[in-house]
Amino acid sequence: MTCESTVHSKPEAVYAAWTERFDTWFAQAGTLSMEPELGRPFFFYTPDEWGRHPHYGRFLKLTPGELVEMTWMTGDGTARGTAGAETVLRIELVPKGQATEVRLTHSGFVSEESRDGHQENWPLALELLDEALS
Repeated sequence: MTCESTVHSKPEAVYAAWTERFDTWFAQAGTLSMEPELGRPFFFYTPDEWGRHPHYGRFLKLTPGELVEMTWMTGDGTARGTAGAETVLRIELVPKGQATEVRLTHSGFVSEESRDGHQENWPLALELLDEALS
């Protein structure tokens, strides 16, 4: 699944939000363990008001200001999230003046239900990212 959104901030700030500052827009404050290094694992919980969902992964590709590719695992022992499957999240950043076009591609789902849930939620997450950086 793929979704695109304009974030009203420069690519460098968007890149930092995905690699170092997930807890300013997506992760519950105080739960983030993330270092932007290839192969390095990360962990966080989503905010309590969204339901406490653990997220794990590792960085596959990092090109500052241009590309973040990471594995993405979510779940709580049920079929929700990625159902424990290691999916791949690719975030491409294209400068558009003072803004950034974000192209998010999420692949490797084990079910249509998992894919559809992420298809519904990623656009909302990108809106939160834009709000946090604007």
